[in-house]
Amino acid sequence: MNKALAILFKREIETIGSGRTDTGVHATEQVFHADLPDSIEEETIMNKMIGLLPKDIVVNQIKLVSESAHARFDAIRRSYEYHIHFRRSPFHVNEYCYLPKKPDFETINKACQLIFGKHDFTSFSKVKTSVNNFNCQIEQAEWQVEDEKAIFYETANRFLRGMVRALVGTLLDVGYGKINIEEFKKILLAKDRRRAGQSVPPQGLYLCEVRYPETIFIK
Repeated sequence: MNKALAILFKREIETIGSGRTDTGVHATEQVFHADLPDSIEEETIMNKMIGLLPKDIVVNQIKLVSESAHARFDAIRRSYEYHIHFRRSPFHVNEYCYLPKKPDFETINKACQLIFGKHDFTSFSKVKTSVNNFNCQIEQAEWQVEDEKAIFYETANRFLRGMVRALVGTLLDVGYGKINIEEFKKILLAKDRRRAGQSVPPQGLYLCEVRYPETIFIK
């Protein structure tokens, strides 16, 4: 993105993203901010960048924001999805996680009720991470199952490094009967990553939405 903007505006431009994802994770929506020249045509920039960016990156929208706006620190809500398929397919193999056996999603969704609200998610965070605290406010956490696939939807004010993948892996342990709901609760309260399950593969994870307060946008 920096390279494309530098070619377009003939000067170095630094972009700041709303956050990072692990290698292999997708984003149906990602947000960045950058300081651009005042005289810009949003539609023109998007059209020109089509030919400057790799085929797996597309700019869908440009909005003017206040000078102090920050893509990472001003975000108030983020949403992720994790996609699982139960039938193996040779198509789009890097876009979902394949599992040969369905877990008990009714029990898994009962366990999801335990993480609603504000909690310390140390048990589901990578150990080496530079954050002031591990508290997150969960607004949505549920699985929806349709035929041979299942999608986990989660929305929170913030996410820790590796949090969604570790959480999904531990919830699947509940669904496969490796741990019960009470044990899942104890893992959450333990604040110990060693107690939680293994992280699921990155290719099933999607960053889907990043939201900001309306006050940062210039009408």
